[in-house]
This record gives sequence, structure tokens and C-alpha cells, in this order.
Amino acid sequence: MKKLSWKHLNQGLTRRSLLQSSAALLSVPLIATAAGAQPQDKLAGSGEVVVFSYGGTFSEAARKHVFRPFTKATGIEVVDVVADFAEPHIKAMHQAGRFDWDIAFVEARNFPEMSEAGMFEPIDYTLWDEESIQGTPSDSRLKEAFVVGITAELLTYDKRTFADRGPKSWADFWDVRKFPGPRGLMGDLGIFDLQFALLADGVAARDIWPLDDKQIDRALKKLDEIKPHVVKWWVAGGEPTQLLLRGEYAMTAAHNNRVIQAIRTGAPFEMVYEGSCLVKTLGTILHGGPNTANAQKLVAFLNRAQIAAEWTLGTGWPGANTNQLKHLPPDLARLLSVNPDNASLAVTQDSAWLAKKRSDGKTNSDHLEERFLAWKAH
Repeated sequence: MKKLSWKHLNQGLTRRSLLQSSAALLSVPLIATAAGAQPQDKLAGSGEVVVFSYGGTFSEAARKHVFRPFTKATGIEVVDVVADFAEPHIKAMHQAGRFDWDIAFVEARNFPEMSEAGMFEPIDYTLWDEESIQGTPSDSRLKEAFVVGITAELLTYDKRTFADRGPKSWADFWDVRKFPGPRGLMGDLGIFDLQFALLADGVAARDIWPLDDKQIDRALKKLDEIKPHVVKWWVAGGEPTQLLLRGEYAMTAAHNNRVIQAIRTGAPFEMVYEGSCLVKTLGTILHGGPNTANAQKLVAFLNRAQIAAEWTLGTGWPGANTNQLKHLPPDLARLLSVNPDNASLAVTQDSAWLAKKRSDGKTNSDHLEERFLAWKAH
């Protein structure tokens, strides 16, 4: 695998750019390639399927590792269309009464409202093989969606600073006497920082969600303690790894896929999954799309264990099927959020609650962000 320079780790704000850089750094061949995996006859067909994608190296990796093998195995052509985010396009097509796409990826917190509006088809799980069903938890197999990507926001520290005596929890992150050094936290998504503050203040993981105003007050009070030690509130996804590498951070919150990229290219970083925040992105089949039957077949193909591993290797964005781990390089498998050893230590973001509307018409997510940004400004 070609070793990329550190400047590739700092490429902008969007999910699209984040996924493109993940794809560039994690794409390596499997011992047994996806092209050699033969789906059941029920996946064979003809025609095409239109799939949303993020462009750049993400789309290139998806074509190489999944789309072309799918076409070779089934006879169905895959046409990918590019945008930063799918949701605005899906809503516009729904309003127009015509869907030009078949498959799209949506943020979990945007899914409930869109589902209620009738934008998605039920997933046909009868097309999934037994290994896919067994490896994918039931809460990742929704009626109208499946988990296509799982990322984690987590504590990461520089091993050059702490060696084998680094922080093990968010309580340690707050302990500036035992673990001295400059800190980093995300500056524009307070949802994560509020969770970390509550965990540091002794709230049990099971009691984090939902966040009422009393909990928000408690979290902000705890953030008051660490605020003087946060030397930079980062926004761009590549900033934490860059600042850690340059010694400007001793520890920070960071996107796990960015940290994994860095570790696999030689960075002296350690990730702490204890108290991390898992965020799920959902794959959906659009209601009334032009090729719904073929979309169901591609979804079933994508979730086969060996193909799921190829998806992870190509895009850096693991789906929920844990059976993929046996097809991945061990040094990568141990780092992923989909690894049960890591997932068991994490807190899954309550996307359904975040999407709910408050009495003032705002979503809970909007309310949290307003409270956090107002606190940060003072």
C-alpha cells in the first residue's frame, strides 16, 4: 500500500471529503477478492441500479470493491451519482413525485422524519444470506434501512507523551493533574462534547440519552472545568491528527476513521473506545425508484460478509456485519468500531431522540447545538 503524506489527513469539513480520504488510505486488496464471491442465483438479473455516492476516491473505491464485482456476478450495471449529502436531493425528488435514484445514504437522525413521509422502501431481507443476517445485529436491520457505515468520536492520545500510561476514559481526559498537556475538543458539534462531559462527571453510559435540560446544564458545568485546557476547538476532521502529530495536543476527541488512517501510516497514536460515541449512517432504497428490484439485490450483495469487508477496505467506512472481520487484515479489524470488543465500550448516539421536535418546533439536536454554541461563546 502506498504511504501517503500527513497533508492528506487534513482535507476539509464535509463527510464527502472525510470519506474520500478514508478510501485513499485504507484501500488494500483482500487475500480472497470480492470478485470471486458468487452470489446466489436470486441476485442475478439485468438492467441497472442508480446509487448515491460521495465522489472522489470514495466512489472509485466503491466501484472497484463492490459495484464492478456486483455487475460481474449478477449482470446488473451500477450507475453512481455524486453529492455531498443525499437528504436534500431525496426530499426534492419526493416533492416532485419522481425518484431518479434507487439507493441513498442518510444520517440516522434524519431518517425518522423522512421515513414517516414515505420516502423509503422496506428492505427485502429474504435476499440476504444467512451469514449476513447472523452477523448484522437486529438494531442495524431496520424495516426501511440498514446500517451502511458506523463511525466513532473518541478520545485519542499521543503515545510519545504518555507511553503505556495514557488516559483510559473521559474522566482521565478531565484530570489535568494526572494527565497534563493541551487538550482538543470538537468546536461545532456539541452533541459529542456534552456526552463526554457527562461521562467525565460520573454519569453511566446507559443514562446519557435522552439529554434533558438538567443534564445539559450538568454537562456545560463540567465543560467549564476543561475549557481553559482546550487550546483549540477543532472543526475540520483532519485537524486532531495533525495537531497531535505536531505536539500541539497531548490528547483530543477525534473521528476514529481519521485516527485509523494515521495509525496505519505510522502515527504514534492510541484510541480509547471507552465512552466513545457511535454514529450510524443508514442505507436506504427510495420508494418509487426506477430499479427497486435491482436495488434490493445490490443491498443484499453489499451486506455479504466478504463484500462488506471489501466495502470497509475500500471506503474506510464499516457497515454493521461483524462477520466481515474474519476477512479483514487483523491490524485493521482490531481498530474498527464494528469490532465487538470496541463497540461494547461505546455509547450509541440516540438519533431518534435527536430528530424529535420540541414544543418550540426545533429538534432536540438543534436545541443541543444552540445551548453548546452559546456556552462556548462566553
